[in-house]
Amino acid sequence: MDEEKTVKDYKTLPLIPLRGLTVFPHMVLHFDVGRERSINALEEAMVEDQMIFLSAQKEAETSSPTADDVYEVGTVAKVKQMLKLPGDNIRVLVEGIKRGRVKKFVQEIPYFMVEVEEQENEDEKEPDAETEALMRSVVDTFEKYIEASNKISPEIFITITEIEIPGRLADTISANVVLKPNQKQEVLEAFNPLERLEVLYRFLLEEIEILEIEKKINTRVKKQINKVQKEYYLREQLRAIQKELGEDEGVLEEVEEYKKQLKKIQLSKELHQKIEREIDRLLKLPASSAETGVIRNYIDWVLNLPWKKETKDRMDLKKSSAILEEDHHGLEKVKERILEYLAIRQLSKSMKGPILCLVGPPGVGKTSIGKSIARALNRKFVRMSLGGVRDEAEIRGHRRTYIGAIPGRIISSMRQVNTKNPVFLLDEIDKLASDFRGDPASALLEVLDPEQNHDFTDHFMEVPFNLSKVMFITTANTLDTIPRALLDRMEVIRIPGYTEDEKLSIAEKYLLPKQIKDHGLKEENLKISEKALRDIVNNYTRESGVRNLERQIANICRKVVKRVVEEKVQYVRINASNLNKYLGTPQFHYEMASQKDEVGIARGLAWTRVGGDTISIEVTPMKGTGKLVLTGQLGDVMKESARAGISYIRSRIDQLEIDPEFHSNRDIHIHIPEGGTPKDGPSAGITMATAVISSLTGVPVRKDVAMTGEITLRGRVLSIGGVKEKVLAAKRAGITKVLLPVDNKKDMDEIPDNVKKKIEFVFVEHMDEVLEHAMLRELKNEN
Repeated sequence: MDEEKTVKDYKTLPLIPLRGLTVFPHMVLHFDVGRERSINALEEAMVEDQMIFLSAQKEAETSSPTADDVYEVGTVAKVKQMLKLPGDNIRVLVEGIKRGRVKKFVQEIPYFMVEVEEQENEDEKEPDAETEALMRSVVDTFEKYIEASNKISPEIFITITEIEIPGRLADTISANVVLKPNQKQEVLEAFNPLERLEVLYRFLLEEIEILEIEKKINTRVKKQINKVQKEYYLREQLRAIQKELGEDEGVLEEVEEYKKQLKKIQLSKELHQKIEREIDRLLKLPASSAETGVIRNYIDWVLNLPWKKETKDRMDLKKSSAILEEDHHGLEKVKERILEYLAIRQLSKSMKGPILCLVGPPGVGKTSIGKSIARALNRKFVRMSLGGVRDEAEIRGHRRTYIGAIPGRIISSMRQVNTKNPVFLLDEIDKLASDFRGDPASALLEVLDPEQNHDFTDHFMEVPFNLSKVMFITTANTLDTIPRALLDRMEVIRIPGYTEDEKLSIAEKYLLPKQIKDHGLKEENLKISEKALRDIVNNYTRESGVRNLERQIANICRKVVKRVVEEKVQYVRINASNLNKYLGTPQFHYEMASQKDEVGIARGLAWTRVGGDTISIEVTPMKGTGKLVLTGQLGDVMKESARAGISYIRSRIDQLEIDPEFHSNRDIHIHIPEGGTPKDGPSAGITMATAVISSLTGVPVRKDVAMTGEITLRGRVLSIGGVKEKVLAAKRAGITKVLLPVDNKKDMDEIPDNVKKKIEFVFVEHMDEVLEHAMLRELKNEN
């Protein structure tokens, strides 16, 4: 006898692929059909026996599925109703009959036609004990699922409890549970009822666990929402109370705005918490409290600092070099240092900002160099003058416990410039002072130390602020008054005074065009000859810089403007012959070389704050008791040099052929003209000694020789400073030979080439060599 069959013969049915939908046996539901092949399959089913095969797509996004895109296991269903919808869609009501497995695709165009192996309906026999136990577990779990999800009506549960067939129970529950498409497909593919129940049971347990997690999350979120609602309610109450009391109504909005700003600036966790605590304090304090204003002021300062804002450096060395050349004449060392910094920035992004100290006399352009550096780097520029600053709080700020407390000028300037990497110019650092209010120079030690200024703390702010990306530039006229510890933190770049030729070039390229433009003139209205400009430099100004030179040019421009307006003059030419009509009588004159060789008069070279100059030292011996008279407002150092020179001369009486008793029967008077001008320094030592020797021996000093150098008791000549300025003064006075200490050979690199061609330089290391070149007659040598 043949074995009992569990399946029927194959049956050919049209197939509709379903998107994200699984139909189970004994399940009645609606779905819409819109694809052309699906509509054709539906029409074919209606023509035949209304039977159709429904199978889910493996990927719901596939719009034109093939045989490989459809699951093999599906449901044989009967079309119960069709309804045409707008837009060529059809709504279908189907009833699942039984499971089926695709054995073969007969066709795909114009619709899917498949051979299906159907499953027989399950027998109505009583389930065994194991199946019964599993059914009860599934039903109990489904009840828990209903309680957890709260989305299934109790009537469905009552219907399910009445089902006694294992397979139908699994299918009915699966149809009412929210499962993923692949999970429903796994239940559908379980042909064995017991296996189907086990698969469903596993899925139910997983879903219940997920639902419990969702419930916890929902509870937590609800609590947070309730807290927010409670805070909102309380704030509204507080706002109403404040309104009744007539107090500030905008505190809450202000606090919310502060917190929004705080999130934007992205501070570290510690700083964020500190500022947030200060913001929250605003809500706890009455609006009339004095501390409220203090806290509000503090928060405004913190939130408006450039914590993250910075400008992008210009890395084009050629363009930066062109900007520096355009703004300033000369100053090669400064320009080279800035270009080196830019080159390093291209290779190393982490390099800290350098701290440069520009040292030079007034008017040489130290401050304007800072502006040019900022323009060359494409950075913002901020300037802070330190002249006369005595209070440490100017640098570090006041503590908030003081009435009217504000941050220091460093933090204030950073807020003003609104970027964390500006060029910061600290002007006149050599003029800092100190008193009972503290020492500002000591407060600057942290600011100007690259190893410390990454967390500079202002007394008012009480939070560290990073200054390491700031490029600090300081200016000074002299290094003598800058504390050693502060000077040690800076890279010193000396800016000497300008030469006559440099001043002439600056006047032609920068000052004259600028003043013509500022006074509303045009270039064709005014022309100043080179000789006239040179006369202005030499006869109407006496300075290392060009500040007074610019003033004199402005003076000329004003007078020319007056002539243009009153006399309708269109062109004015100024030369050396008519210069005094505009500037008056020359105000200065440089002492020129003597017209003849004279006894007891030697020409020295001096450095002043306004450049170099020549000084004529006159010595006259008189009958007396050996007194040394010094006149000309000399400083202590210069007086000591004169005494050292006399001691040297007394030790060399025989070699110099001088009266051995001159120190007891002669008074020696040393005078330096222009007594109204204070003079000091050791560099006139050899000049005074030469003039004294000339006066005692009667041997004239050569008129075309100038000298500078410090003298010792043994006659050694020591090095001095300001060589460039002194040599330029010698050239201006018509000197043709200059005597310099041998140790000053290194300074010759600073001397312009045109000066070297016109002056003979002699380097001496002993007084004997000075006398050899300075005196007209050779004196006895020691040997």
